[in-house]
Amino acid sequence: MENHRLFRDIAHYRSFSRGARLNEMSQSAASQQIQELERHWGVTLIDRRTRPLQLTEPGKLYLEYCRDVLRRREEFIADLDRHKKRSIGTVRIAAIYSVGLSEMSHIEARFHERFPEGVLEVSYLRPEKVFEVVREEMADLGLLSYAETRRDMITLPWREEEMVVVVAPGHRLANRTEAVAADLEGEEFIAFDEDLPIRSNIDRYLREKHVRVEIVLHFDNLQMIKEAVAHGEGISILPERVMREELSQGRLVAVRLNPAELFRPVRIIHRRRKVFSKVAAGLMEILQERSGVEEALPREAVGV
Repeated sequence: MENHRLFRDIAHYRSFSRGARLNEMSQSAASQQIQELERHWGVTLIDRRTRPLQLTEPGKLYLEYCRDVLRRREEFIADLDRHKKRSIGTVRIAAIYSVGLSEMSHIEARFHERFPEGVLEVSYLRPEKVFEVVREEMADLGLLSYAETRRDMITLPWREEEMVVVVAPGHRLANRTEAVAADLEGEEFIAFDEDLPIRSNIDRYLREKHVRVEIVLHFDNLQMIKEAVAHGEGISILPERVMREELSQGRLVAVRLNPAELFRPVRIIHRRRKVFSKVAAGLMEILQERSGVEEALPREAVGV
């Protein structure tokens, strides 16, 4: 690359001394490098008999080549710098749907307060896809329920979401602020699909409490369960904080379990030995600052 620049400068100024000075070398060193080029290509590039110096026809061709190489190099460096700045200033997070847009909007607001020039890219995915994109480094961080630590992944605490009984406003339990597990005996129940960890957690809880429910419907997502309960198809057990909108609208009623011993763990995950950019590390701090903060529901939204 130095030879390209040296030849371009000598050709432009038609002077070995000027070209050598611009490239911080002696005139004799510059002359030797051009001679090496000529021996390499087997042609004379510069006619030294004239003053000022003149390029031969091969020299003119080589000058165009040098200019093209140097121009492409400058474009590459500029593009690379832009990419580095974007990489340094962008953090990607993948979250399960139930984290919620409102929840993430608060996180985004905190992020942009701290990093005004930063870019936060959020993807909402099914649990298995969250794990996959983080493992494949298509996302820097993931928010995932019931995450397990694996050999290539790190799992960090984020929050423990209290699980409550959720009923339609006309249900017999809707006028209760709390219930015991035995109150659910024989109820028609809207469950999660059997292959989901949250289903296993709820089933284990009911089994330990010796409570039997009649599963009438099951779904793979919270939204469908909430809709089924709101339409009076049965009751369910869901994380309290994912129902805030429906509770405030009066479409659902949350009844706390006494004692409160059923929780959905939501975790932060990332690749083991992940090298974090400044903004990615900053987002991690913001998430962990919020991890122990559970905003209380309005009293009127819990029972009647």
